[in-house]
Amino acid sequence: MGNTFKTALLLTALTLLLMGIGRYLGGENGMLWALIIAGIMNFVAYFFSDKIALATYRAQPVSREDLPRVYDVVERITQRVGLPMPKIYVIPTESPNAFATGRNPKHASVAVTQGILKLLNDEELQGVLAHEIGHVNNRDILISSVAATLAGAITWLRYGAMFGGLGNRDERRGGGLGALLMLILAPIAATLIQLAVSRSREYQADATGAQFTGNPYALASALSKLDAYSRRLPMVATPSTAHLFIIQPLLGMNFGSLFSTHPPIAKRIERLTGRPAEFTQ
Repeated sequence: MGNTFKTALLLTALTLLLMGIGRYLGGENGMLWALIIAGIMNFVAYFFSDKIALATYRAQPVSREDLPRVYDVVERITQRVGLPMPKIYVIPTESPNAFATGRNPKHASVAVTQGILKLLNDEELQGVLAHEIGHVNNRDILISSVAATLAGAITWLRYGAMFGGLGNRDERRGGGLGALLMLILAPIAATLIQLAVSRSREYQADATGAQFTGNPYALASALSKLDAYSRRLPMVATPSTAHLFIIQPLLGMNFGSLFSTHPPIAKRIERLTGRPAEFTQ
């Protein structure tokens, strides 16, 4: 219920923000057009946010025959906890990472990179997949996916304003508004992410995944490896989608601190194992 309320709040916030911008730029007609655009964005965010996230990273669907190692683990866990089998995707990158997305357990997808399949042993991979299924089980994949789409849309507005696209009626006014929005809208997008996707969701998914497998040390070992190898071969991600991944990807454009949605790996490992993670940073 909490995540459903947060999703509605995000969609409402985007609508009001767009209507305010539309009214400032174009009066009543501008506000009407903004309302129409907001309605389209809300529809897309709710029903297609998972597909947008998967397409962003060129994730390809795979069958059981393509990837039995992943299918067997996910099927075993979902059957044990009573969840539908999600769709499985592979992201064509050597950087090790994974994420889950979808609007509910019936429409869930789990994506893994090629790099994570090479890096982790079977027990560690099981821990990571259980973590992602934990996100599905905890019903936080909808809010994560919607937040990614809306934050991306707001960031796009920022660039549209910066280049005068929103203010073409009056070049001087558009340029001034663009400069203002450039300063305001990016932090708003970051704040929406921070409000919608708290760091506690990663702790909760870690705990749920460890409960599913009965082996918290396997996930802790996986997190330690992922942390070390992702530093050597970082995955470049957009700030609006970085929170989806099990390990924080590399963020461009110096937005790292604004979009830091993951708790430190050392603290996650400490919670899983009950002892300090001195072997990681």
